[in-house]
Amino acid sequence: MTRVDFLHDVPDKLAAAARLAARCYAEQHRAVVFLDQPDLAMRLDRQLWCQPALGFLPHVLADSPLAGDTPILLALPGMPLAHFDWLINLGSELPPDFSRFERIIELVGPDDADRIPARQRYRHYRDRGYPLTADSYTGQESFDGR
Repeated sequence: MTRVDFLHDVPDKLAAAARLAARCYAEQHRAVVFLDQPDLAMRLDRQLWCQPALGFLPHVLADSPLAGDTPILLALPGMPLAHFDWLINLGSELPPDFSRFERIIELVGPDDADRIPARQRYRHYRDRGYPLTADSYTGQESFDGR
């Protein structure tokens, strides 16, 4: 069953998503980062080109012909979501087909505009029996063995 981790009070969700994507890649997980705004996807794309500082995280948009061979996908609404290990949600809605993933990481910013929809998603997952955790973001999260 899909496990859902909520990380609250994330000061910079794009930086946190880039850091988590790097961790996924280092641990040989395949990840989808779901965003609901094209401009955020392009900003994250630029970050992944230079993170880590002297490296590159292989990634493409989910509708790219290379999506099946790439470990990190950036997805917008309406794009197909391949079955990957982890889904990092930066969107304000439930990601489509979320139950196909082993783990969902919900990044929640410090303002009410982000918290209120996150609470609705939390209730949705909880009411359907998904295993949940909720922690404050520290930037040092380790998801192994949870």
